[in-house]
Amino acid sequence: MALAWSEELLQHLTPEERSFVLRAAALDKTVWRPLPGPQTDAFQSTADITGYGGAAGGGKTDLIAGLALTKHKRCLVVRREKAQTEGVVQRLTELLGDRNGYNSQKSIWQTGDSLIEFAGLDNPGDEARWQGRPHDLKAFDEVTEMREAQVRFVMGWTRTNDPKIKARVLMTFNPPTTSEGRWVIAFFAPWLDDNHPNPAKPGELRWFTTVKDKDIELPNNKPFVLVDDKPCYEFDPANYSPEQIIKPKSRTFIPARLTDNPYYMATDYMAQLQALPEPLRSQMLNGDFKAGIEEDPWQVIPTSWVDDAMARWTKPFRLPDMDSLGVDVARGGKDKTIIARRHGMWFDMPLEYPGSETPNGPAVAGLVISASRDQAPQHIDVIGVGASPYDFLNQARQPVVGVNVAEKALGTDKSGRLRFLNQRSELAWRMREALDPNNNTDIALPPHDGLRKDLCAYKWELQGMVIKVESREEIIKRIGRSPDYASAYFLALIETPKLHLVTGTHNQKLHDYNPYDNIR
Repeated sequence: MALAWSEELLQHLTPEERSFVLRAAALDKTVWRPLPGPQTDAFQSTADITGYGGAAGGGKTDLIAGLALTKHKRCLVVRREKAQTEGVVQRLTELLGDRNGYNSQKSIWQTGDSLIEFAGLDNPGDEARWQGRPHDLKAFDEVTEMREAQVRFVMGWTRTNDPKIKARVLMTFNPPTTSEGRWVIAFFAPWLDDNHPNPAKPGELRWFTTVKDKDIELPNNKPFVLVDDKPCYEFDPANYSPEQIIKPKSRTFIPARLTDNPYYMATDYMAQLQALPEPLRSQMLNGDFKAGIEEDPWQVIPTSWVDDAMARWTKPFRLPDMDSLGVDVARGGKDKTIIARRHGMWFDMPLEYPGSETPNGPAVAGLVISASRDQAPQHIDVIGVGASPYDFLNQARQPVVGVNVAEKALGTDKSGRLRFLNQRSELAWRMREALDPNNNTDIALPPHDGLRKDLCAYKWELQGMVIKVESREEIIKRIGRSPDYASAYFLALIETPKLHLVTGTHNQKLHDYNPYDNIR
């Protein structure tokens, strides 16, 4: 334990006890010890991924510095902005007494046989610098400020070849203050989400793996293989390659508060936190993850509207006719082809296919045809890779509607006063209007985490009397992923009349039909 706060504790000892403690401290050369309580629990945790914190003042930075100095040989300390790692550097300086071994130009600290590196994830793509870079400790400080995709990418190279060292990930954080940090609550859902069906106790280990980019909670750490995308524990290892045998990773969350830190309790830090306005006071002082998360006032769709629509969703005993499909075609890499299906104002779960399964137009067209029912119009984004599937669907005499979201929008918002920069802006705004509780649409969206995140990712601005929703490229730059789910559901919301119901089209060839010609 650090002498900076041990003097405060020594005051409560008898002279004999004080003398004994000081003699013991003089013999103990350990550079750092964890505080009793939550910090010790986190320090000694055997979890592969440990979440720690909740409230301000719980010793998050101290834990990172202590682990790096005492338990690990090769460490990576990450903040959203690289300059923010200076807090850890300062704490290391206090513990070591100097900055010998620290190279500020390379952001590396060499101490003995240990190496500590410091990094920032300021921009999308920064995570690629750490591809293949092994560390036995990856510490993400204030992880709620970071993009989920970047964090998952970097922690993928957490490993060690030293059998004496437990390779681990540490995520420290306070409750998120913006909607973009909500992913951390989902990541540690058994501990932080009040709606989780099987809550976990602080420090309890739970096991997870990722299948098709979705986290799956498992009952134990027993290895398994996937059969029809479901875990199978009864298998012959000889029939599977090592890559096919999945070993779950453990997670835990350990809450810590200011009251767990005697050093801060001896200062006026408590009074500073008590003076904060709500909900920040409850978040920082009490570690309250249920306290209000402030959303950007320019977020297109409020998170609460999405939550309400998903809470209304139940699977009907008998589905009404399908009225529309929306198709967002994978653009390569980790993108997925997403198909959204709408029955009235009830939306089904998304159909999602890795880009590797939809390499060309015929493949996408086949999936769309398979998903279609009741002669529902098929709305597909024809910008870029969507053009080829559209052509094949058109040739197959399907009721396909090509949508170019970059083209001029013709409509206005519900008030009739505001116009839209382009069709992309209008489609996003139509979903906002459908979800607005004042409009009584009774829209029901499936409780899908990817869809929820995407719908809440969009931001907008007003240019005169014109609504401009940010582009896909702008969203990718800001959050590190493409909002493919939202795009598909925006398209599915389009109300195109079914071909056989449109008056005067019975003599037209299907492939010449443009539904927009009939409704404008």
